[in-house]
Amino acid sequence: MQLLWTSWVTVATLCMYFWIIVNVGRARIKYQVLAPSVDGPPEFLRSLRVQMNTVEQLIFFFPALWLCAYCLNDKFAALVGVVWIIGRIWYALSYYREAAKRAAGFSIATFASITLLLGAVVGLFR
Repeated sequence: MQLLWTSWVTVATLCMYFWIIVNVGRARIKYQVLAPSVDGPPEFLRSLRVQMNTVEQLIFFFPALWLCAYCLNDKFAALVGVVWIIGRIWYALSYYREAAKRAAGFSIATFASITLLLGAVVGLFR
């Protein structure tokens, strides 16, 4: 079984995560927060929280994505994975501006993750 679409979404997800890591590095330089410190002005802390929250979400997202692709359908999993990426980018851009405005992106990505998990469960019962 070849899971080409899901593989591409995985590559895109890793690229998105790399962009988030670079943003933390830029914020460290801009706000002079030297490693290993994780405390600084709110602008730096928002960048760091985006990165940390994305790591937390990846732990749920990747297994759900691949189980859904394998057990149900590669293209369906990839499409929902793209929705997850869009949600995470929306979350990041909103959070960078103002922490209180991150909910829409978070909700989109969470809905996509749950959809992938449910897709995996449906696929397991088929």
